[in-house]
Parts: sequence; C-alpha cells; structure tokens
Amino acid sequence: MPVTKPKKLLFSGIVCAAILTGALLAYRGGAEIRAQDAKPAKAAPAIPVSVATVAQQTVAVRIQAIGNVEAYSTVALKARVDGQIVEVNFKEGQEVRKGAVLFKIDSRPLEATLRQAEANLMRDTAQKEQTRSQERRYQELLQKNFVSKEAYAQIRTNADSAEAVALASMATIENAKLQLEYCTIRSPIDGFVGKVMLQIGNMVKANDTNPLVIINQVRPIYVNFAIPEQRLSAVRSHRAMGQLSVEALPPNSDKAAATGTLSFVDNAVDTTTGTIKLKAVFPNKDNALWPGQFVNTSLKLYDQKEALTVPSQSVQTGPSGQYVYVVKQDMTTEVRKVEVDRVDSDNAIIAKGLQKGETVVVKGQLRLAPGAKVMIAKPPAEKS
Repeated sequence: MPVTKPKKLLFSGIVCAAILTGALLAYRGGAEIRAQDAKPAKAAPAIPVSVATVAQQTVAVRIQAIGNVEAYSTVALKARVDGQIVEVNFKEGQEVRKGAVLFKIDSRPLEATLRQAEANLMRDTAQKEQTRSQERRYQELLQKNFVSKEAYAQIRTNADSAEAVALASMATIENAKLQLEYCTIRSPIDGFVGKVMLQIGNMVKANDTNPLVIINQVRPIYVNFAIPEQRLSAVRSHRAMGQLSVEALPPNSDKAAATGTLSFVDNAVDTTTGTIKLKAVFPNKDNALWPGQFVNTSLKLYDQKEALTVPSQSVQTGPSGQYVYVVKQDMTTEVRKVEVDRVDSDNAIIAKGLQKGETVVVKGQLRLAPGAKVMIAKPPAEKS
C-alpha cells in the first residue's frame, strides 16, 4: 500500500506537463496567424490590353447595300438570212471588238440571186431606153399631126411603165446586195462573247428564236442596288448638288473597291419591299466587275467633318446599351456609355460619350471590370 501513492503523484505530474505544453503551442500558433494576418495583401496584377486613341477626322457618310452587276449593253446575235454556217471566227468567252467578223453564212445562193437581179436590170434598162426613144418619135409625129393624141398617150404610158420596171430592178439589186451582206455577221459592240449556240455546218433561219451567241459589254458596266425608301430624300437632295460617288467590291476580294457614279434613280418605290432601285456606272477598265456578280456597294452622300471615331471592336454591348472601357491616367479602367452614330468599315463614329484624345480598350475587354488595373500590351513584332 505505501508503494502505490508515489505512482499516482508521478502520473498527475505528467498530465499537467502535457497540458502546459499544449497551451504554450496553441499560444505560439495563434500569434503566428495574427502576424500573418497583419501583413498587407498583394495587389492584383495589371491586365494586358490593346488600346486606341479617340480620333477626330473627316468621315464619309455612306449608304451600304448589296448590289448586282449588269452588263452595260447585251446583244443577242441572230441570223437575218437562211443558210449554212461556214465560219466561226472566235472562241467562246473571247473579247471581241466592234465590227469584228464572228460568223459567215454560205453566200452562194444569194450571190446567184444578185447576178439574176443584175441581169434583169440590164434587160429592163434596155426596154426603158427603147420605149423612151419611141416616145420621142411619137412626140415629133404628134407635133406634125401625124398621130393622134391617144396614140401618143399610150406610147408615153409604155415608156413610164418601162422606167418604173427598171427602177424596181435596181431596188431588187440593192436588196440582193443587202441580203448578201447579211451572210457576214459582225459584232455590233465591244464586249465578251458567251457560249456558241450553233457551230460550223449547222443551218440557221432568219430571226430564229435562239441566238447564235450573246455579247456582253463590260466596259463600262452597271451595278444595280436598292436602298430603304427612308434614305431616298437624302439621296435626291445630295444628288441635286452634284454627282454621287459609288464604290463596289466583290465579297472576299483583296483588291481595292471600284469607283463609279450614280446614274439612275427609279421613278417609283417598290411597295412590296419598301426599297427603291438605283444604278451606278463604272469604267471597269480592269474588268474587276463581271455581269451577274454580287457586290457590296457603298453610296457616298457627303463628308462629315470633325467626327469622333474609334475602332469598331472597342464598342461593347451590354444590358444598358453600348459602352467602352476608357483607360484613365492612373492606368485603371472606367466603363463609359456611348452612342454610336454608325459604323463605317472598321471605325465606329461616336455621337456622344467620348472626347478627342481619350484612350479606349480595343482588345482584352472580357477580363476587365470597372477600376481594373491595366497595362498596354506591345503589338506583336512583324515577321521580316
């Protein structure tokens, strides 16, 4: 029994030492946590963005539309005489000049007709001369009262009839020559020929339903397009002050837009679509526009001076309307509501909300928030 008591005291001392040690460690851990909380938080890193400066410049006011290219003139060549085609002097799709010989029709039957008409003219001319000579003799006899007036009248009538027959023979010759000329078919305009409908050896009929070939004149050339009727008054008022310029460019083209002038405004609005048709003429010296092609057209009305412009991609659209991110002097961003008058090519014309010289974010808006710190990213170096 005396041995048991010291063991209990030793166990109690060990428990008290463990409790004191745990309390001391807890105190130290709490102090370290408080010390860490007392350190200042690190600032968020600046967000790289691409920016542009609000510019003030002269910008053209334009009306955009989809247009369709139309040949300046189209000719469907048809034969004017019957016969067999003996020559085709061009290739399909070839450019031809006015007066160039395109087709030849067998002319031998018409040459024979011409020779027959010439022979008839010789016969009728001889007959005419004989009757006129007889008329002169009868006139002398009439003056001497050797013949009656009725007999002379009959001879004179015969002479006049013979002269008329000779004139008819001359007209027949002119017609035969004309028919012979129709055997050679020439191009009436400068242009490009299409597909040949009838080749060598085929028989053709005068004024047949199907043409031999179709020629399109492409220099100059037309572009047809339509605009909303609400813009008609502006077009008419500015056209009254001078010619209006029109640009046309095929989709996905890497060439510069073709430039022409407005040449036609339709006399009525299409009530089914609420649009009015317009037509512009282009010199088309490089054949950039082709009949039947769809093009993007731009009708210039006037130049707007001192217009505020920013890249169109800087303008964002949210629940409250359109806005841009403006970069302030301290390199933080501000959300600014703007009113966009219109978009012209890659530029947005700002009617309200910005001032000249301010800096707006062009790329990187998705990572931004009001007051966010930004840094201007360097543009990628161009490859040499």
